[in-house]
Amino acid sequence: MQSTGIVRKLDSLGRITLPMELRKSFDIGEREPLEIFTEGDKIIIKKYNPSDIFTGSCDDLVEYKGKKVSKKSILELTRIAGIKIVE
Repeated sequence: MQSTGIVRKLDSLGRITLPMELRKSFDIGEREPLEIFTEGDKIIIKKYNPSDIFTGSCDDLVEYKGKKVSKKSILELTRIAGIKIVE
């Protein structure tokens, strides 16, 4: 992990501001969704990138009931279910 030398305090609502330099470096735009993870005693903030709920793939996604699924996963699920697709 690389230190930026930047320190920020939480405001009264528990928010922090990401410095402009970091937002530019990581191409984070205004109101862009970010994911928050924890790993041991670390908090990790990452740009949100929707992915297939089964494989993690980011290619050819379809949304179904608020979840992202790739077309490849859909085809695999139909094969497993014994459904034949005619193209």
